[in-house]
Amino acid sequence: MTTALITGSTAGIGAAFARRLSADGHNLVLVARDTKRLQEQATELHDRHGIEAEVLTADLATDDGIEAVATRLADRKNPVDLLVNNAGFGNKGRFLDVPMADELTMLKVHCEAVLRLTAAATEAMRERGRGGVVNVASVAAFVPRGTYGASKSWVVQFTQGAAKDLAGSGVRLMALCPGFVRTEFHQRAGMGTDNIPGWMWLDADKLVAAALGDLARGKSLSIPDPRYKALMGIVKVTPRGLLGGISSRTGRKYGPQ
Repeated sequence: MTTALITGSTAGIGAAFARRLSADGHNLVLVARDTKRLQEQATELHDRHGIEAEVLTADLATDDGIEAVATRLADRKNPVDLLVNNAGFGNKGRFLDVPMADELTMLKVHCEAVLRLTAAATEAMRERGRGGVVNVASVAAFVPRGTYGASKSWVVQFTQGAAKDLAGSGVRLMALCPGFVRTEFHQRAGMGTDNIPGWMWLDADKLVAAALGDLARGKSLSIPDPRYKALMGIVKVTPRGLLGGISSRTGRKYGPQ
């Protein structure tokens, strides 16, 4: 039986990955900051699907938290076959309105943690000749959206570059770029969602099913919904200056995840 490690597993997209992968018979390593929620999630998934669910409490905004997860990923005796780097958050406010400490924490979680955990996982996977990594980014990666969009753009570029470097090794890497998903993401960031049209909201479980299908097909980039694929097609041909104006009016308040 294979094992998947999911960061930010207790809510939103991470929880949807945990539900789907456990239903498919994968053992899990569940990573988040809240031990109580992790234990409740592990018990529920074990009782429902008969899988083993290991709990790892870690704050990926800290070196100790990142190192704890990296050490688990590097464990050759208890290998991880799939890593889902899902942990992330948004900051409410425009550039210079957000405290610098919060901006740096975002880079720590979205970029440094993703880099270090992907490296730890893929090194062990390459030795075995198999494995996969899903790095959760956002469609915000493709438009000017301050630190959040920049960090997610880094995730996309890093993941696709690493995927090319590891081609032929048996290790697959994919950047997942969802749009607006009904999760705790916006509530935790203190962001309002009333102005977001209903058609732009995605279901987390359907998103995960599409993402896992794209990973199985060997894609290095997944935009798992026809609506957002069409929107990103428009973005590609829209002048950057116009995109920046639209983003300054809406994007900072309502960052997709």
